[in-house]
Amino acid sequence: MLSEDIRKEKEITQTQGFDVIVIGAGPAGCMSVIKAAERGKKVLLIEKNKEIGKKLILTGNKRGNLTNLEDVNTFITKYKNGQFLRNSFARFFHSDLIDFFESNGLPLKVERGNRVYPESDKASDISSVLYKLMKQANVKMFFRRAVSRINRIDNYFEVLTANNKRYVGSNVVVACGGKSFPLTGSDGAGYRIAKKLGHSIIKPMPALCGIEVKDNVFTRKCAGIALKNVRVTVFLDQKKTSEEFGEVLFTHYGFSGPAILNISGDVSENLVKGTTILSVNFKPALSYQLLENRLIREINENSKKQLKNMMKNLIPSGMIDAFLEYAELNGGKQLNQITLKERKKLIKALTDFSFKVKSARPFEDSMVTRGGVSVKEINPKTMESKIVPGLFFAGEVMDFDGKTGGYNLQAAFTTGYIAGASI
Repeated sequence: MLSEDIRKEKEITQTQGFDVIVIGAGPAGCMSVIKAAERGKKVLLIEKNKEIGKKLILTGNKRGNLTNLEDVNTFITKYKNGQFLRNSFARFFHSDLIDFFESNGLPLKVERGNRVYPESDKASDISSVLYKLMKQANVKMFFRRAVSRINRIDNYFEVLTANNKRYVGSNVVVACGGKSFPLTGSDGAGYRIAKKLGHSIIKPMPALCGIEVKDNVFTRKCAGIALKNVRVTVFLDQKKTSEEFGEVLFTHYGFSGPAILNISGDVSENLVKGTTILSVNFKPALSYQLLENRLIREINENSKKQLKNMMKNLIPSGMIDAFLEYAELNGGKQLNQITLKERKKLIKALTDFSFKVKSARPFEDSMVTRGGVSVKEINPKTMESKIVPGLFFAGEVMDFDGKTGGYNLQAAFTTGYIAGASI
């Protein structure tokens, strides 16, 4: 994607200034560049990788889940600090994002859960559109430049890179992501830059990732088995903090799958506060009494059947042995020999298959970052710093993160758009 003429372009002199310097060529940075250039601003884009959108092309299993068609009130419930985004979504929301890409030659489609993807099923096509638009606008783009520091000097910014280059701009947009997937360049540089300029940083933690449990004997025995339509609940010191309905995947370290990813940010926060328990309810549609009635009926109708054979009607067959071991029940016992105490143990295991959490998976395995630049210090209508005039933020570098389903990309594009439109 990165053309040879851009790679070999002559270095900008130290005295040449810009209306805006954008740091980071992810979706937020690219959108802010495009919007600012569209308004006639002289823009410089600085990116540490050799091309744009290195992390973007991995999103949605490399298919690029751009956004979601939920209404705005539902949308903001999908984020930590979702209310911060309300003003921005009023100006640039999913219909605007869809129009933006389709009007620039990228057909889109809607799939299950109102998720929006390129018809090509290629996230790289999203990056191609962004790059094309920036090049058409004659935006200066420098790659393989890692920004080490930004200084505010009088009424301009001095941007310094690790290779001792210096650039000057009237405004700066920090859009260099969080700490998730560090191999794509997200190493927390934006936090260090913002902190040196006086901003508060909410501790970055992994989010949209798997969860490790302390006793993984049972999950390891079930590794690879997926549960659908279950409810996952997280407890902090025995108090419920969050829950999610959906699919769960057993792994060698604990749990993954969409429902787990969506609560992983809450787990990360809980772990620094106290004992965290993760509980899976295999039958969330049934009350305790309805589940007990079902078991009694099964027992009465199949009295000579062994318990492990009855379990095939309740859970995936591949995990029956491990499940019964967890519940401390004898799978070879006939149903007509099951005691009241054993039946209650079975119901308890089906509705509260719980484990003490060891940790969230590391940043290397997380899709987004929870934490970042405090949104209390950012104007939600412009993305401009309340502390440093002319300093703007866009995307994951800020302290908000969303669930799976296109919410994080929409927030990145939206905040990038707002930043670029406000300079």
